[in-house]
Amino acid sequence: MSRFDYDLFVIGGGSGGVRAARVAAGHGARVALAEENKVGGTCVLRGCVPKKLFAHAAHFSEALEDSVGFGWRTEGVSFDWPTLVRNVTADTEWLSTVYIRNLQKSGVEIHNTRAVIEDANHVRLVADGRVVSTRFILVATGGSPKIDAGVAGVDHTIVSDDVFRMARLPKRILIVGAGFVGIEFAGIFSALGVETTVLYRGAEILRGFDHDVRKAVHAGMEARGVTIITGDHLAAVEKSPAGLVGVTRTGRRLDADAVLMAIGRTPNVLGFGLTEAGAALDGRGAVVVDPFSQTTVPGIYAVGDVTNRLCLTPVAIREGEAVADTLFGGRAVALDYTYVPEAVFSTPEVGSVGLTEDAAKGRFPALDIYRTSFKPLPNRVAGREDRMMMKLVVDGTTDRVLGCHIVGPNASELIQMVAIAVRMGATKADFDQTVALHPTMAEELVTMRKPAEQFRRQAAE
Repeated sequence: MSRFDYDLFVIGGGSGGVRAARVAAGHGARVALAEENKVGGTCVLRGCVPKKLFAHAAHFSEALEDSVGFGWRTEGVSFDWPTLVRNVTADTEWLSTVYIRNLQKSGVEIHNTRAVIEDANHVRLVADGRVVSTRFILVATGGSPKIDAGVAGVDHTIVSDDVFRMARLPKRILIVGAGFVGIEFAGIFSALGVETTVLYRGAEILRGFDHDVRKAVHAGMEARGVTIITGDHLAAVEKSPAGLVGVTRTGRRLDADAVLMAIGRTPNVLGFGLTEAGAALDGRGAVVVDPFSQTTVPGIYAVGDVTNRLCLTPVAIREGEAVADTLFGGRAVALDYTYVPEAVFSTPEVGSVGLTEDAAKGRFPALDIYRTSFKPLPNRVAGREDRMMMKLVVDGTTDRVLGCHIVGPNASELIQMVAIAVRMGATKADFDQTVALHPTMAEELVTMRKPAEQFRRQAAE
């Protein structure tokens, strides 16, 4: 009989923790999971799932406009914010019960409490003070919206979690930050009729994405009426008779009914006993782990946003699965972060996989850049001026496709399929030899014949 109560104790009931617990249990391990809030984590309850549903609601606005060109009449159509909030909340609550049911079916014991690490083999359950023993510990506590405490009047702001509980749709909103969250909510609010302003300290929105993607999304958002201010910081939020005023460091005064802080997320490391047990944190406050997600304390592992490696839900899921397979599946698994597809559910939408043009220029001596911009078929009848942008970054020496970047309708759905080909090492010739499916937007990916640009690094003399 084992001297431990459990083989694996998981702290955190989000996507990464749940997957690790279920896979470990499937390997025959005795597994417990502690979650002090609702099981499901950020993605299910206050992140990607409800935000994508809100984005669907926003897309109906444009769909209604476009339908007129196809003969539909839309008089009398109206939108009700409380209905959206109520129905999306019901869906996420249902998903939480599904997560719980799947854990229970897998044989995972669930503790509805905060769990604190006492040492590498012991965890304290805060609700009743009981200490349990375990061979391994996995921390999957995720992250929380970051707050800029240096902003005067920051208490008047909201974060992304709060949006899903807003009782009323504001008439004006100021969004501070232009990453995934800020840009996605800007598109949602604008499409629902809210006067939307984005304030970003950098030179261009969506830092880290290909420069053509960033420019295309910026232009598409401004065409929809979103005001984007770059190169400026929020200094203060003041109350006014009409609502709120965001005051920038350059002296701009931006009227709003709500100010949304979307400046990033902070790893949830406090209060779980991590540092007390000896786990090291990096300069950004994230848990330091090795390629197999083990912390600096043998036997304690961490996955997902708390490690701040690549903060995407599917990545956390794969990391959790890899830990379970490594510890109980008889094979050491380290996640490969190369060619992970990404999507931004902005308006217009983004799908991206592989290297950006700038990143590729730093690694390869020769590049061929293929780029196309066109008006999607439905837009011609609808009278919408939006254009689709597609881009391939190709190794000029081997012809391998290094990156694919798409802006436009269903970009996220397209990039998932392209990611398979890119990961398998497909060449531009492979794309060219694939017969186009007509009439589709995706056919443009296999019909770009001539490079728009070529880059050749000069050899050092």
